[in-house]
Amino acid sequence: MLKKILVSSLIVVLIAIAGVLGYAATKPDTFRVERRTTIAAPPDKVFAMIEDFHRWGEWSPWEHLDPAMTRTHGGAPKGTGATYAWSGNSDIGQGRMEIVESAPPGKLVVKLDFIAPFEANNIAEFTLTPTPTGTEVVWAMHGPSPYVSKLMDTVMSMDKMIGRDFETGLATMKRVAEG
Repeated sequence: MLKKILVSSLIVVLIAIAGVLGYAATKPDTFRVERRTTIAAPPDKVFAMIEDFHRWGEWSPWEHLDPAMTRTHGGAPKGTGATYAWSGNSDIGQGRMEIVESAPPGKLVVKLDFIAPFEANNIAEFTLTPTPTGTEVVWAMHGPSPYVSKLMDTVMSMDKMIGRDFETGLATMKRVAEG
């Protein structure tokens, strides 16, 4: 009797695992995370905070997670060609960013190369649109979603995980720009 229960339980577990693996395979091959806010400041003021990696410490949600994080700036001082590399604890990981498109004060595109804790290559875009009350800022990130990412997304949503960080960053950017 015990043997039948164990075999039945094992079959149920295997079917559940196969179901999760199959479900993950049906997820899209790309992802996109996007958040937006309106900041009571002109687009050129907000754009200046984004196009200069030296200023990301004022608003980036990741800048203060590891006080010992190392940062390396290179390339152009700001705008197209500016680079920023970081290496930190497990909360921060290691990676590199490069501004590949800068169209002041409306659009900035950043190539993101994550090295650790996992390798990924994505694009971040900032779009700034003037409004009657200031500037609408849209922060988006998109890239490929390999099978491992699809599998992880069945447990913890990439949109929720990264989206929270974007919301924090945009709220801080708003506070700094309006302050």
